[in-house]
Amino acid sequence: MSAAPEKPGALAHAVALTKSIIPPLHPAGRPFVAGGALAALLVRAKSRRAGVLAGIFTAWLAWFFREPRRVTPKRPGIAVAPADGTVSHVVEAVPPAELGLGETPMLRVSVFLSVFDVHVQRTPATGVVVSAVHVPGKFLSADLDEASEVNERTSVHLRTDDGHDLAVVQIAGLVARRIICSVNDGDKVLAGQTYGLIRFGSRVDLYVPTGSRVLVEPGQRTIGGETVLAELAS
Repeated sequence: MSAAPEKPGALAHAVALTKSIIPPLHPAGRPFVAGGALAALLVRAKSRRAGVLAGIFTAWLAWFFREPRRVTPKRPGIAVAPADGTVSHVVEAVPPAELGLGETPMLRVSVFLSVFDVHVQRTPATGVVVSAVHVPGKFLSADLDEASEVNERTSVHLRTDDGHDLAVVQIAGLVARRIICSVNDGDKVLAGQTYGLIRFGSRVDLYVPTGSRVLVEPGQRTIGGETVLAELAS
């Protein structure tokens, strides 16, 4: 007796299920993964054990540069986490001078990313990029409060559709030496949209207007594009 024919769409369903489990790779990571895979093949030709180790390292690179899909809350008047990580500080602070937002303090929520976290950054709200500025600097440990002011960074001024001015800042750290920001002045962005990446271990600061209701505490874990960090002041 012949086997029952496979139901139409079963293969497509299996592929979709696999994609939902294995996150896609951020484009910036493809050269690293391709290079690692090639190196693993070359090493394996000389030593099987070394080839296995090289293969494991290549898999780690693919995992590091992962860009998981996220479901972003749609309700108005909120700012979502720009990154996966741990909230390290919730303080009042003057926004980065390069953005021209003035000397009035805003509420700053800092999220520290370890090498084990997803390293893509996501826009905290839907709106327009007013300016994006890269500032050279030091490479202190990103969990230090002073890193916001002295470390190398890329700052983005975002004006939301409902008129709020936000600042989101990618900050380099001890190991992180490369900041990628893919948005430019005038770009329209959606909440939760991937806009950048930092290699390898870093911090992201989100500045929201004073009077906003911050919904997270230091030590709390955040999920980029999903965790609501603040309800913005009306």
